[in-house]
Amino acid sequence: MSRFWSPIVHSLTPYVPGEQPKLANLIKLNTNESPYGPSPAALAAIRAAADETLRLYPDPAADRLRAAIARAHEVEMEQVFVGNGSDEVLAHTFQALLQHDAPLLTPDITYSFYPVYCGLYGIAHEPVPLDAAMRVDVEAYRRPCGGIVLPNPNAPTGIALGLDEIATLLRAHPERVVVIDEAYVDFGADSAIGLVRRHANLLVVRTLSKSHGLAGLRVGYAIGQADLIEALNRVKDSFNSYPLDRLAQAGAEAAIADREWLARTTGKIIETRSGLVSSLKNLGFEVLPSQANFVFARHPDRDAAALAAALRERSIIVRHFRTPRIAEWLRITVGTDEECRSLAEALKAILNRNAD
Repeated sequence: MSRFWSPIVHSLTPYVPGEQPKLANLIKLNTNESPYGPSPAALAAIRAAADETLRLYPDPAADRLRAAIARAHEVEMEQVFVGNGSDEVLAHTFQALLQHDAPLLTPDITYSFYPVYCGLYGIAHEPVPLDAAMRVDVEAYRRPCGGIVLPNPNAPTGIALGLDEIATLLRAHPERVVVIDEAYVDFGADSAIGLVRRHANLLVVRTLSKSHGLAGLRVGYAIGQADLIEALNRVKDSFNSYPLDRLAQAGAEAAIADREWLARTTGKIIETRSGLVSSLKNLGFEVLPSQANFVFARHPDRDAAALAAALRERSIIVRHFRTPRIAEWLRITVGTDEECRSLAEALKAILNRNAD
């Protein structure tokens, strides 16, 4: 603490990102990064953009990138907002669209950055419990609110809502913004972007960090009707007019356009996920039905923190949350087939050792 801090700093509880450890021969399954590199077209575009034009500021409106996103999702450019990762897009969304008198609704088990934004912007926040099966109960959101934020699929559970359930939420709150955070949607869930045309209160947020393998580039975007996007631009241009540099814009544009690469790599991850689920179940784990690039699993006879520590001793990192309701669960990123086999073998050895 310092006497020089502004008053708000004392009350903040910052988000804790997944560890980026520096261990030899590491199998890193803790932060939901892609096990495969980005599209070769994206890498080529980044290299081509690394020239003398870096002396110039990037396009503040990111027109070429927004046009590529609009083409990919069959919307208008005016319906697209881009930012420095989906975290920045979400931060602007909380400030621009969700700062109202009534409380914001989010699941009680969800992306832990949401309550951090609420603390930063002074937004009242009301967690809505997941049901006994760890699913979002749409009926539980039929209450007064200042807005709703839902990841779909949810994190860390990996469970997705259907589009009919999202439409029900939108109809139930026509005067409030419903934000659907689709960080993991490319791994088997249905995107809500097609609902934007019919629902003025829907904002869909996406990222290139997961399915496009570009976590290091920091590019996210939102799609909604033009008046919602205008609100985000007003906040952005009151904060930082140049959130995406030239390299990020070039790489993201090429990545968005390479749909064949996206389909191929996400298909491989989905296939590997199926094998990982089978392996974990064979070892006695309960595994939630995931449509993300991770699985959420627990063993009925083993402490999750102890399992995570034992895996770490073998240079395998998974994510453990010391949080009520999920302290006995592990979130495991889907890696390559080889990485997932190594994980299963390590868990088998740990379980057998503890059984002796």
